[in-house]
Amino acid sequence: MDDEKAFIQQLLNAKTQDAAFKQLVAHYSRPLYSHIRTIVIDHDDTDDVLQNTFIKVFRNLNGFKGDSKLFSWMYRIATNEALTFISQRARKSGISNEDVQQKAIQNLHADEYFEGDALQIKLQEAVAALPEKQQLVFKMHYFEELKYEDISEVLGTSVGALKASYHHAVKKIEDYINTH
Repeated sequence: MDDEKAFIQQLLNAKTQDAAFKQLVAHYSRPLYSHIRTIVIDHDDTDDVLQNTFIKVFRNLNGFKGDSKLFSWMYRIATNEALTFISQRARKSGISNEDVQQKAIQNLHADEYFEGDALQIKLQEAVAALPEKQQLVFKMHYFEELKYEDISEVLGTSVGALKASYHHAVKKIEDYINTH
């Protein structure tokens, strides 16, 4: 999306909205899928959350002020939708958010869309053991290779705090892998 302001105008214009939204979905489906998948882990759940994310984006386009990049705004919505999904699943099952993620990780062995090996599953377990904020920072920086500045816009946290969270996350992951 080279000219974001013009593209946003197309999204807000009733005559060009449908075509622009199709373009938005085509452009952002893959990165948003990857982002959501790192949080909810399961492929089918990720598809559901991605669909909910695009519905919420579409419904709230008029409220987008352009204070942040469109990418950051959509990532924030996707993050919130993914975290809400995990919380709702936990509440319905009567278990913690961490238990929901652990169950999803255990199911990775049977997930035809997961191409990782035992070490990657251990990494997922280590990441799931982190506090929520450290998980998000680690996943966004390590797996998605987002810059701290972009993560800062999505999570509303300073770059310095994000770097500290990432550093703590890496240490905890190393400890987990070495002791399990």
